Amino acid sequence: MIDIKMQKAMNAQINAEMYSAYLYLSMAGYFENINLKGFASWMRVQAMEELTHAKRFFAFLLERQGKVVLAEIKAPPSEWNSPLEVFEESYKHEVVVTGLINNLVSIATDLKDYASVAFLQWFVNEQVEEESSVDGVIQSLKLVDNQANGWFLVDKDLAARTFIPPIGVVI
Repeated sequence: MIDIKMQKAMNAQINAEMYSAYLYLSMAGYFENINLKGFASWMRVQAMEELTHAKRFFAFLLERQGKVVLAEIKAPPSEWNSPLEVFEESYKHEVVVTGLINNLVSIATDLKDYASVAFLQWFVNEQVEEESSVDGVIQSLKLVDNQANGWFLVDKDLAARTFIPPIGVVI
C-alpha cells in the first residue's frame, strides 16, 4: 500500500501531466492557426506523451492500492508571438516538470518507498529526453532567426515525429 503523502503527490502529478497535455494541445492549435502543420503535429505527439505519463501515474497508484483523485485542470495560454516563443515556453514548462519529478523522487526516498523510487526512475530519464528534445527545436529556430522560410524547413522536420507508446502502458 502506498503512503498517503506519496499518494497525494502522485495525484498532483497526474494533474500536472494532464495540464501539460492541455498546454501542448493549445500550442498545436496555435501552430495550426498560423499554418505550421509540422509544428502542430509535433505538439500533438507531445500531448499524447503527456497523457501517457498521466496514465502511468494513474495505473501505478491503483496498483499500489492508492486512491486516484482527479482535480480541475487549469486552462493553458493560447496566444504566442512566434514559434520560438512557443518552444521557449515549452522548455520552461519541462524544467518545471523536471522539478516536480525530482520532488516525487525526494518524497519516495524520504519515505523509503523503493517501489515508487524505481517507478519514478523512468520519469527522471524521460525528463532528460524531454528537455533535450525541446532545446533542439529551440536551437533550430534560433538558427533560422525568425525567418518564415526557415520555419517551413523546421516545420518539415517536425512533421516527421510520431507517437510511440511506451511498452506496458495501456492507451
